[in-house]
Amino acid sequence: MFKRIALFLITNMAIIFVLSIVLNLLGVGSMLNEQGLDMTNLIVFAAVFGFGGSLISLAISKWTAKRLTGARVIITPANEQEVWLLEVVRRQSLKAGINMPEVAIYDAPDINAFATGMRRNSALVAVSSGLLRVMSRNEAEAVLAHEVSHVANGDMITLALIQGVVNTFVIVASRLAGYLVDRVIFKTERGHGPGFFITSMIAQIVFGILASIIVFWFSRQREFRADAGAAALAGRDKMVAALEKLKQTAGQSHLPDQMSAFGINGTTGGGLKQLFMSHPPLEERIEALRNLK
Repeated sequence: MFKRIALFLITNMAIIFVLSIVLNLLGVGSMLNEQGLDMTNLIVFAAVFGFGGSLISLAISKWTAKRLTGARVIITPANEQEVWLLEVVRRQSLKAGINMPEVAIYDAPDINAFATGMRRNSALVAVSSGLLRVMSRNEAEAVLAHEVSHVANGDMITLALIQGVVNTFVIVASRLAGYLVDRVIFKTERGHGPGFFITSMIAQIVFGILASIIVFWFSRQREFRADAGAAALAGRDKMVAALEKLKQTAGQSHLPDQMSAFGINGTTGGGLKQLFMSHPPLEERIEALRNLK
């Protein structure tokens, strides 16, 4: 995990460094500094706030998930079903090369499960009571393998870091747009006028929506990878059967909005809405599994 964080931070710092050099070579940095907008300070500010929020959210993700869903971590199994859950996750974790995650059950009628946590070796895997009622053992095993694969792939930290990079550039771009409108259109000569603040707020919303397309694209790709990982851990036929069962309640997730991207049963839609989907259509996921070699 720490290598992954370091790689993303170094990459983002390198981009910021190159961007600063390019702006200075073009004379843009000096001009903005003279006019009251320090690019270096702006970029540092954007990086701190851009990464800060996403990394803090990730750091408390297990605590948040337990509180939002009411998930009960299995410490001492109360019945045969809980013994089975722990044994399956233990076996899959060993095969995936990670420490045993916490295993929890939360009360919800839909077929769903999620994994979260800041570190691969200290994660949480939870399943809904609806999943345990509706799915067969083979199907539930595949879903657990899907979530264990998310943990093994480090998907939670990667998604948080990508969100941090995106946040950084949204903040910088929106402030630059506000500055240009304020100077060129509103002719503000000193400090920041109303044009800067109004344009910055509007630009941040617009750029944020556009940038979220990148985050959602990555989220969809990680679902394909987790499905493939589940096929390796539990068997392709079991994972296909699990996804077929999910089609019965597709789009009926009861996870809180801030956790919907982490559930196996995600949002659906067509047309432009697909750009803002955290999960690929189930038909595409099933087709991708059947085409696995």
